[in-house]
Amino acid sequence: MATTRTAHTVWNGNLTEGSGTVTLDSSGIGQYPVSWASRAEEPGGRTSPEELIAAAHSSCFSMALSNGLNSAGTPPTRLTTKAAVDFQPGTGITGIHLTVEGEVPGIDQDAFAAAAAEAAQNCPVSQALKATPITHEAKLA
Repeated sequence: MATTRTAHTVWNGNLTEGSGTVTLDSSGIGQYPVSWASRAEEPGGRTSPEELIAAAHSSCFSMALSNGLNSAGTPPTRLTTKAAVDFQPGTGITGIHLTVEGEVPGIDQDAFAAAAAEAAQNCPVSQALKATPITHEAKLA
């Protein structure tokens, strides 16, 4: 069964001086301020589309890696994943770098790195972002 998740943004004003609020509708967990300055300069307590993509990608990758490790008979105890999304004004999103540290009993570094490479290529968010270069690094804790 397919699922659909929704969010919406209300934006006021022009691009550089305006601001908006992103609301996570499906979960109902919050509203988050967004502005051009928070996207292209310093966050200043506001989010950006790139930060929201980083959140989506880090969680999706962690789920995909956890599933892959479990399917191989080596379920993880813990995975800590960071996604860094690079944005260049005038160009757009120029790259995403995933970094994962894992606590995985019964696995060596090479097997962990291979599982991470597969997850980085195959998680649904990675698939949706295929036009963007995605790199990754993985290490055991």
